[in-house]
Amino acid sequence: MGNFLAGKAVAVTGAGRGIGRAVALACAAEGARVVVGDLGVSIEGASPTSEIADGVVKEIEAAGGTAVAVADDIATMAGGQRLVDVALAEYGRLDGVVCVAGILRERMLFNMSEDEWDPVLATHLKGTFTVFRAASAVMRAQGSGTLIGFTSGNHQGSVSQANYAAAKGGVISLVRSAALGLHKYGVTANAVAPVARTRMSAGVPMELKEIGEPEDVAALVVYLLSERARAEGITGQVYTVAGPKIAVWAQPRELRAAYGEGPWTPERIADFLPGTVGTDPMPLLAQLEAMSSAAQRGARPNA
Repeated sequence: MGNFLAGKAVAVTGAGRGIGRAVALACAAEGARVVVGDLGVSIEGASPTSEIADGVVKEIEAAGGTAVAVADDIATMAGGQRLVDVALAEYGRLDGVVCVAGILRERMLFNMSEDEWDPVLATHLKGTFTVFRAASAVMRAQGSGTLIGFTSGNHQGSVSQANYAAAKGGVISLVRSAALGLHKYGVTANAVAPVARTRMSAGVPMELKEIGEPEDVAALVVYLLSERARAEGITGQVYTVAGPKIAVWAQPRELRAAYGEGPWTPERIADFLPGTVGTDPMPLLAQLEAMSSAAQRGARPNA
């Protein structure tokens, strides 16, 4: 047992398997008292079971840690609130929340149904909001706390997971909004975009050149929850961890601007924009073309 998070109370969603489980175990190993939140659903969001969260609690307790299970649907306001209420009831405070819970419903955009869109946005984006909403009120009153959302490199866009990509992009904007709105109350907010071997990454139809284990991600999360990260003023950031690599994503900003004279018309924009303002090429488009070329050669594409 370490003491990186000694005395802290941390709630983790999606903590029954994969990265969420690794985060819960790592937090407990570093001295945190943990709320293990997991509805216990399949990767598609079906067949919930509370035994998944209970199993992780038993692992933590067997290692000498302290934990309690919550098997609620954080896509509901009541579910997000209950996660926080349990932390307060059991531990008297809440120092950090980590929102890992997620599901997948893969489909091309032109075939995607409402039933494939709504649950993914509800779990990833609304599920982060409900927990952040409940936790931020407690942390504001405490004058301290850390919110961590989970995003993905897919926030750049996705060929067949527009629902997932949209949700993950929304998580980044939510985290940055939380960082701005809660800064004066001593609350930090960051996002993690992991690349690790999990149930979700197992279905990726390509060889990932940079990939690690859930434990790599958990180490970064523990740091972000710690007083050392807070002392450095780390907030509003998006980090990727992929095995030995840690990267920080750029903040959104205007890339290039130019000014014309007089009112704009479509014709004037057609003459002005391409050569003066230009574009910011999508790296994923070039990668997609390379993958297509590899597939035509019968090779397994890399990413």
